[in-house]
Amino acid sequence: MLAAAAAASVKFSPASAGTGTTTKLAFKPVHLPPLPNAVRRPLSLSARPLYRQEPFLAATRNDRAASMAPPAATADGARPVETAAAPEAAKSAKIGVYFATWWALNVIFNIYNKKVLNAFPYPWLTSTLSLAAGSAIMLVSWATRIAEAPQTDLDFWKALSPVAIAHTIGHVAATVSMAKVAVSFTHIIKSAEPAFSVLVSRFFLGEHFPLPVYFSLLPIIGGCALAAVTELNFNMIGFMGAMISNLAFVFRNIFSKKGMKGKSVSGMNYYACLSMLSLVILLPFAFAMEGPKVWAAGWQNAVAEIGPNFVWWVAAQSVFYHLYNQVSYMSLDEISPLTFSVGNTMKRISVIVASIIIFRTPVQPVNALGAAIAILGTFIYSQAKQ
Repeated sequence: MLAAAAAASVKFSPASAGTGTTTKLAFKPVHLPPLPNAVRRPLSLSARPLYRQEPFLAATRNDRAASMAPPAATADGARPVETAAAPEAAKSAKIGVYFATWWALNVIFNIYNKKVLNAFPYPWLTSTLSLAAGSAIMLVSWATRIAEAPQTDLDFWKALSPVAIAHTIGHVAATVSMAKVAVSFTHIIKSAEPAFSVLVSRFFLGEHFPLPVYFSLLPIIGGCALAAVTELNFNMIGFMGAMISNLAFVFRNIFSKKGMKGKSVSGMNYYACLSMLSLVILLPFAFAMEGPKVWAAGWQNAVAEIGPNFVWWVAAQSVFYHLYNQVSYMSLDEISPLTFSVGNTMKRISVIVASIIIFRTPVQPVNALGAAIAILGTFIYSQAKQ
């Protein structure tokens, strides 16, 4: 039909017909009627092809199923808020459980430790029993496969040796302090540990800190000094024990950071190995400082005075010492150093308050003010350090 219309519109010129010249064609435009019900549709990159394949229906069902499923991670690893919120909430809950357990176990340990030392004033044996109980617990856990034993070598134990020496000194010194003074006073003095950390790092390691860190030491030192001067039951041996414990634990942290780089040992197993090595170091000194004869006489007097409950006190302080330290190292695996510092500060507050209530320790308002200033300085330090 189109061809016929086009042929009808072609005209031959007479001049060109008689001669052999090129034929000149003249065309007229052809206007076709519009198609009925024609609707213009814009092009779309997402338009489906005009043909259908065999598995089209199956693909449609798969598309519907995929649209109902939760979206997966994008190419850059980001996930929607809904899917990321659940793991974050679970992690926060886990850290909260760690912190609550850590503080509760620490309070229980300090209470039973003070009870034992009041009836049995032999801190070297008390410290030894704490490390021995933790070592026994972990050896049984490894033997029964409750916990997976760590893969260690000679280099691991060499790197752990200075950490264990510092840990042993700090542990014994703190126990000596609590044998001589109130638990609250020991922990007020031990809240000055950040000041020791800054001073040791500055003068022994050559590290420099911003001015807010140095200024945060002023309330720590001032608060501890105020609390010590106004302490009703002040004892120089107890005071020096807490100060030596601070210094030893600072060196323990420094040696731990330097010696354990690249070591893949969990926090629980790391502290277990630390307890065992510290026990080996402490045993000969405990025998030399006190000895079995002194222990036997003191044990008989304590049992005669307290009764069978004394044995449970000793067992409780030994077990809870290991448990609270183990949970603190497990917490450190999950949180940042800043969060750990804040948690450690709050732990001291809970111990100080609980010991004052349980042992009815007399506290003057000026003494309480000094403790509050020292704790506040410790919190400010943890913020400025990070």
